[in-house]
Amino acid sequence: MADLYAEHLARLATTTARALGETGFDRMLAHSGAPFTYFADDNDAPFHPTPTFAHWAPVEGPYHLLEIVPGKRPRLVRVQPRDYWYAPPAPAPAFVANAFDLVEVPTAETAWKAIGNGFARTAFIGGAAEEAAARGFAPANVNPRGLVARLDWERSYKTAWEAAQVAAANAKAAPGYRAIEKAFRAGASEMELHLAYLTAIGDVEENLPYTSIVALDDRSATLHYHGKRAKLAGTSKVLLVDAGATVNGYASDITRTWVKDGVEPVFARLLDGMKALQARLCLEARPGLHYRDFHLRAQRYVGDLLREVGVLKISSEEAVATRLTFPFFPHGLGHFLGLQVHDVAGRQADRTGTPAPPPSDHPALRTVRPIEPGMLFTVEPGLYFIPMLLESVREGPHRAAVDWTLVDRLVPMGGIRVEDNIWIGAEKNRNLTRESLPE
Repeated sequence: MADLYAEHLARLATTTARALGETGFDRMLAHSGAPFTYFADDNDAPFHPTPTFAHWAPVEGPYHLLEIVPGKRPRLVRVQPRDYWYAPPAPAPAFVANAFDLVEVPTAETAWKAIGNGFARTAFIGGAAEEAAARGFAPANVNPRGLVARLDWERSYKTAWEAAQVAAANAKAAPGYRAIEKAFRAGASEMELHLAYLTAIGDVEENLPYTSIVALDDRSATLHYHGKRAKLAGTSKVLLVDAGATVNGYASDITRTWVKDGVEPVFARLLDGMKALQARLCLEARPGLHYRDFHLRAQRYVGDLLREVGVLKISSEEAVATRLTFPFFPHGLGHFLGLQVHDVAGRQADRTGTPAPPPSDHPALRTVRPIEPGMLFTVEPGLYFIPMLLESVREGPHRAAVDWTLVDRLVPMGGIRVEDNIWIGAEKNRNLTRESLPE
């Protein structure tokens, strides 16, 4: 790990020096973040570090400062409070401590004293903008747009160390998926399934990269369903789980769908078809293919499947052209993944930050760039029976293109999604999910 991390830091040093030079800065100071307290309350939200900080230093806790000066060894000023109310953050891992000039201090105030003064040509990166201003940073030097755009652009190309962390996060999640499938087949409720997942991965809910989706039957057609019903067990036939884990700040983002014996046979055929087309897409995500076209290819594949089982009575080409696949597959095919679950620069046209908005007819598409080596993203086609979206089709000019009797049988089943995490290589892709979760 230490060798991969050293290579990772070497690339960051090169790309950050270039970004600073292009934007007129001599130095960068990244703040790890501060706890966010809810309005009129003394309860903190779960803490997430500033991604730019975490890109360099995977260490726990708020108020740390990272100083980057091109040509010099990076300096990490880490706040290690003396506190009996809360457990202190874990020490910096040895592979991190050995890579920095590490200074440990007891308070945020002493961290700033360790950095010193003189910020005229220093860029501040982080959410603590008021604190930066109080320390003497000019407004133009706090999260400068041109620098942030360049740093985000570089984050869209993952190093081997980053890919290893996402792979480890997939491996961490894998026992949870095996436990949750077993519990589903034994008749567990959504709450019991959720707890089985947490127990198997050995983590608390607050440490997950996002709120897990544990959806039985029709709730699997709610794209971001966050309920955890303590009942509705035993008789359920469909389970969709979208859950991940975190390692050194990097997330996995996995989805699996299972059915039990006795499920509507057409839905079982659709699940088999979705598994096959998702595996095909993971192989076809190759450099040179634009992600927009990749998404439209997935729409056609879903259209082919719907035609094959009889839901649609027209070709996939006609279904895509008339937007008849959209109600069944209303989200984007995937998104960049890394320090953030929906990682940055997917809608960025170039390193300077030119916007690349999604197509108007596919507004949920989060990645609108050509696929290139080093990119790491999810591939997650879905197929759902969502009454709200189907209403407009049922009442519209293309209603005859759909077998509504069959659709009505499938609505109680909810939906299907299959999701893996892919690292794009020059010669072939690496499916980080299937390495530890083959099915």
